[in-house]
Amino acid sequence: MADRGDFSTLSSPTSVELREIPGEAFPRLTPDMVARIAPFGQKDRFDGGAYLYEVGDREVDFFVILSGSVDVFESDGHGGHALIATHRENQFTGELHHLSGRAVIVCGKAVVPTSVIRLSRPALLRLVTAEPDIGEIILRSFILRRARLLEHAEGGTVVVGSCRAGDTVRIQTFLERNGYPYRCLDTDFDDDARVAMATFHADADSLPIVVLNGARVLSRPANRDLAEALGITERLDPTHVYDAVVVGAGPSGLAAAVYAASEGLDTLVVEAVGPGGQAGTSSRIENYLGFPMGISGQDLARRAQIQAQRFGARFAVADAAGRLECACYPFAVHLEGGNVVLGRSVVVATGARYRRLDIAEAEHFEGKGIHYAATSIEAQLCEGADVAVVGGGNSAGQAAIFLSSRARRVHLLVRADGLSATMSDYLVGRIVQSPRITLHARSEITSLVGENYLSSVKWRQRGEDEFEHAISNLFLMIGAVPNTDWLNGCVELDDRGFILAGYDHAGAPNGSPYATSVPGIFAVGDVRARSVKRVASSVGEGSVVVHSIHGWLANNPIGL
Repeated sequence: MADRGDFSTLSSPTSVELREIPGEAFPRLTPDMVARIAPFGQKDRFDGGAYLYEVGDREVDFFVILSGSVDVFESDGHGGHALIATHRENQFTGELHHLSGRAVIVCGKAVVPTSVIRLSRPALLRLVTAEPDIGEIILRSFILRRARLLEHAEGGTVVVGSCRAGDTVRIQTFLERNGYPYRCLDTDFDDDARVAMATFHADADSLPIVVLNGARVLSRPANRDLAEALGITERLDPTHVYDAVVVGAGPSGLAAAVYAASEGLDTLVVEAVGPGGQAGTSSRIENYLGFPMGISGQDLARRAQIQAQRFGARFAVADAAGRLECACYPFAVHLEGGNVVLGRSVVVATGARYRRLDIAEAEHFEGKGIHYAATSIEAQLCEGADVAVVGGGNSAGQAAIFLSSRARRVHLLVRADGLSATMSDYLVGRIVQSPRITLHARSEITSLVGENYLSSVKWRQRGEDEFEHAISNLFLMIGAVPNTDWLNGCVELDDRGFILAGYDHAGAPNGSPYATSVPGIFAVGDVRARSVKRVASSVGEGSVVVHSIHGWLANNPIGL
């Protein structure tokens, strides 16, 4: 393997902006605040040059600087580093991974002999709850620090591959969903990508590769392998019994996690990829209460995850639920990675996925031009080109509007006579007024054309001839297929596979609209039959179900 000197020729984002940002990201606490923090921790001292924490360390302590200074920097794995910030008297270390207990992505080292107050992660969680004014300052700074790391791609992770390739998009999506900073070098256009390939002896068959801290290289890693290498997996104790196991981290699952954890329930969230669910693919949700300028689905999910973690909820990402065992108590959720999670209650919030096209060529173009999300990752592939969006719901409308800012033209295909019956009025108005969006009513796709990648799409408007258009990116946002295969026949489903809730096995009302046919197992959000497929509705269901969980737990202690 070549040394760092070879790889250092790659352009890297500057960290100057990080050091010069306003004081909210690196605030100075008042003496009174420092005095109130002291009972939550213990005093410690580090010699100059001693590390407080290094890249990859988990469950890292939180430090308030009493005297001296601490440099925070990105390490390249070969002794080199890029300074991010220097903490001085009455300032503090940390960012979001300190809150979650995941492996940290930067190093902290005492510049000179330094005295600190040292808090463990559980003590930090107690502090932010017991002292809300201090907690607000700490959490806001953590969020801003992570935002800057994301903005400037600090953290030492580089993805090298073709941005059109399905595996590259998958890896980028996984990192974005989990708020992990990275740089992506496109082998189709970027000279730096070719330098990286030569440096790490990567050929076309090994792409995409993920380079960690300039040293470790992963070739086409599965999400779970990547999560393990990055240290963002949860260390699960197979004997531990949680009060609530929430399966799925879309809006309903995140709401359930926030309310369950805030009410003192020992809560674990199990998620196959990362927080967001189907809502996480929305570039901007403009009719969600409290956000007059709108908010992206991913930003909403990140905020909810931080909120849940603040109250003590844990997140096991990149480890999908594979099977539910409901004949035992506590219930057992078997994860695809081999772990087993035990819970006194289970909240099923696995949502639904978009339906695939029912045409012969569709499978061939999965990951090669067909997309089920319209985020910045997919939008970069559409610059100056024609694209097609299929679907008449809000998600399709949001995608069409978002993509129209990058694409030359967006063709919106719907089978109905128009949009008014299925899409919010504010979206319909924007679509009609946009000079870059063409609505094709009463239309459906008949064929896909291309070799390695999609190159054109054929569709037919009812009663007219087939039409072919040069399109290499097709966005499908049609139908809803529930994610219930893993339930192992435990609970009653309707004829479409959605969970029947509110009734027992005999069809009698069971006291809660979210209780499934198995007492102690609940269903919320899009996975529940007859639910309203809206973000606000899903959040409401996730928050309200906690009342039913409390009732179940009160009457069903372990061992009875």
